[in-house]
Amino acid sequence: MNAASTDASRESTSPDAGVTGAANGHEAVQAAVHVVDSLEGIAAADWNTLNTEDNPFLDHRFLRALEASDSLGAATGWYPRYLLLKRSGGTPELIAALPCYLKTNSYGEFVFDWAWAEAFEHAGLDYYPKLVAAIPFTPASGQRFLVHPAEQRATLVPLMARALRQLTNSMQLSSAHCLFLTLEELAAIAMPLELQENRVTLADTGFMPRYDCQYHWHNKGYTHFDDFLAGCTAKRRKTIRRERRHVSDAGLRLERRSGTSLSADEWAEVHEFYCATFDRKWGRPSLTRDFFEQIGREFGDHTLIVFAHDPADAEPARPVACAVMFHGGDTLYGRYWGCRREHHSLHFEACYYQGIEFCIEQGIARFEPGAQGEHKITRGFEPTLTASAHYIAHPEFRAAIADFLLRETPRVEARCAALKDLLPFRTDTMAD
Repeated sequence: MNAASTDASRESTSPDAGVTGAANGHEAVQAAVHVVDSLEGIAAADWNTLNTEDNPFLDHRFLRALEASDSLGAATGWYPRYLLLKRSGGTPELIAALPCYLKTNSYGEFVFDWAWAEAFEHAGLDYYPKLVAAIPFTPASGQRFLVHPAEQRATLVPLMARALRQLTNSMQLSSAHCLFLTLEELAAIAMPLELQENRVTLADTGFMPRYDCQYHWHNKGYTHFDDFLAGCTAKRRKTIRRERRHVSDAGLRLERRSGTSLSADEWAEVHEFYCATFDRKWGRPSLTRDFFEQIGREFGDHTLIVFAHDPADAEPARPVACAVMFHGGDTLYGRYWGCRREHHSLHFEACYYQGIEFCIEQGIARFEPGAQGEHKITRGFEPTLTASAHYIAHPEFRAAIADFLLRETPRVEARCAALKDLLPFRTDTMAD
């Protein structure tokens, strides 16, 4: 690890730098950048006012639960370093923020830069620590640059991006990364890469765009699940109905519960399901039992729990499987899954079809079931480009990674477009 230790910015609770910016046609903004290592001292109302899309993962309660439950820190390699922008002069007013973390590894990010870290290591350079603007352990798209609704995003988003770059340089870090940001934010901080005379031209913020592909379901005004099926081909309708029938014929009972209705013991069981999946796939789970208990107490109204029960089980009162989802704004997000015993098609039912039914019932426009998984496409989840932006401080590595991204981008775009051929919808409904 280089000189920028995990404590490098802990003292930065006072203004770090003055910044000024203005977009075309807008009044210049003079503000001070602050860096804090906890949201404890930030009023929830002030922070949540910036969360204009009501993204559940950007809610003060969710982010504080990560902090207070010891899900961050040395055990996971995520150290909070929130960037705050406060208007200069008079009483400081919070006008923008960026949830940012000092990272000592690349776990829990879902935008894969392990090869970049390896290249740095081979060159005798430190890739870690780095700065990451993201939601820990959460590959969900949405705004990362939070701006007060009375302010101009066109001015403050690039301003915050430059502040992030300056912080990276002042801490002598290798890089800064904004993950799963919106395409609007990407356009504001990173221009499309162009190779001109073997030199890459970048936006003045210094960030480079990168793309990946996820699979999202869209509510096309359905009134019930059969409306969704009616838009599918006969073959796919039959397959989806057969998968749902496998679950019902096995005697399994599915129930959807608001997180507010769960007892402390039930939340503890949710955590056990989460741990079982991590133990089986990745090893040590990142989120603690305290995190789930705090979410239940303080954020249950944004949480959907799907339990599966088997009356024939030796412990029929205990669920045999569980899916955890969050909702806010116009989107449902699938996050965690676990089971005590495998059942045919139960994962599809609990994690996908129950979520689709919930979106239809609640009038929710979009369902993001999580990263990866091409099997989602034939079940109605559309290939969708996701975006990230990357600043590399080292000039030679910046040029090399830019060249890599120039070659990677058309491959990702072509693959995402080609995967749409796997969608289950009839051709006469594809444009709806």
